[in-house]
Amino acid sequence: MPKQNVKVVITGPFNAGKTEFIRSISEIGAVTTDENISREAPEFGVKAKTTVALDFGRITVDDDLVLYLFGTPGQRRFDFMWDILAEGMLGFVVMVDSARPETFREAKIILETFRAYAPTPYVVAANKQDHPEAWSPQDLRIALRLDDRIKLLPCVATDKESVKNVLLELLYAILDEMDAYSQ
Repeated sequence: MPKQNVKVVITGPFNAGKTEFIRSISEIGAVTTDENISREAPEFGVKAKTTVALDFGRITVDDDLVLYLFGTPGQRRFDFMWDILAEGMLGFVVMVDSARPETFREAKIILETFRAYAPTPYVVAANKQDHPEAWSPQDLRIALRLDDRIKLLPCVATDKESVKNVLLELLYAILDEMDAYSQ
């Protein structure tokens, strides 16, 4: 059987954890297009860099399967990249910063935008679950108005096992859809 290459997009609002998600699991040094943010200061709780084009990582799952991870920019001024990065994706992950409810609406808009690009499987990652102010996945589901059928998973983007669990759930959803399609 030939090796399967699967394109997965990691998306979400600014500072949701997309770059860290890819960095923590990629078997290669993650390729990032981070640039300095001049008007924001990290001492006020905002990161000093932002993704302007994409992040990229790769994971070899086994001899037959390789995941290519493409992280999107989170800021609206770079949203022209979303459509480009969505092309050919077999699934996507929407990262949500569980500790910043002011970003939940933007996360929902991004989710709907990517659903419109392609009817592919997706999961929602409730990131920063290790933060003391993180909303629980159950509360986040209500805030985002997500149907119970949508997988909403707890996540800590800096923890490889946590990231692996999110990606495995997405892979299962992709495989289920491929099985249903082939029947």
